[in-house]
Amino acid sequence: MDRHERLDTLLEIIGQQGRIEVEQAAEKLNVSPATVRRDLDHLASRQLLTRTRGGAVAGNVAYDLPGRHRGARHTGENRRIAEAAARLVNRGMVIGFNGGTTTTEVSRAIAARPEFNDRGSSPVLTVVTNAVNIAHELAVRQSIRLVSTGGVARPQSFELTGHLAGMVLEEVSLDLTFLGVDAVDPLRGAYSHHEAEAAIDKLLAHRAKRVVVVAASSKLGGYAFARICSTLDIDLLITDSGAEPDLVSAFELEGVRVTVA
Repeated sequence: MDRHERLDTLLEIIGQQGRIEVEQAAEKLNVSPATVRRDLDHLASRQLLTRTRGGAVAGNVAYDLPGRHRGARHTGENRRIAEAAARLVNRGMVIGFNGGTTTTEVSRAIAARPEFNDRGSSPVLTVVTNAVNIAHELAVRQSIRLVSTGGVARPQSFELTGHLAGMVLEEVSLDLTFLGVDAVDPLRGAYSHHEAEAAIDKLLAHRAKRVVVVAASSKLGGYAFARICSTLDIDLLITDSGAEPDLVSAFELEGVRVTVA
């Protein structure tokens, strides 16, 4: 287990139990107590928990923070999905992103491509996003024109939601939208755990010529609280090699192209 995975696990324990003891964590993670103390000190320095004598307790923070503050699970799978997604993008396109660890990886993979790093006077891509962390990373890319929606920020996902976000999206047209989801099913469609995020994600899908769902195989075949869009609205699903063949076939029977990265 590398450091990012340890930090992720420590935050999960804190989120579930409200507190953690150094000795307990060392045994669970199979590392030394000194390593756990250093990890807890690191998380405390970022205001993600509060150190106590012998451990730590939960701070005033949402513990399902995405990849900016946590080591993303399935990092290898996300990167392969991201690389496959980035190959869909051509110069001059207008691309939409919602929030999430996978869409964040896709935005990074696109930004890293040499052909999208020209230093000319005109941007080679336009990116529209309601994800604060994606906007933060792309804002320094001079070759990418960035459009960030307004709205109310959700600390759990770094996504801007609400009427202000919707107003911006109603006025733009997108060539391609990359959607991160909490679940996607061949018959039910794509889902989010939160209804406000689902509403903005639905707009991102509606405003695009093509909708690409990027999702780890663990999110296939289920559903969550709020539906983003139907299966008919999804043009392409990019997932990882852990996807069950029967599920892949079921998506394809519903008219969704599937790329297994």
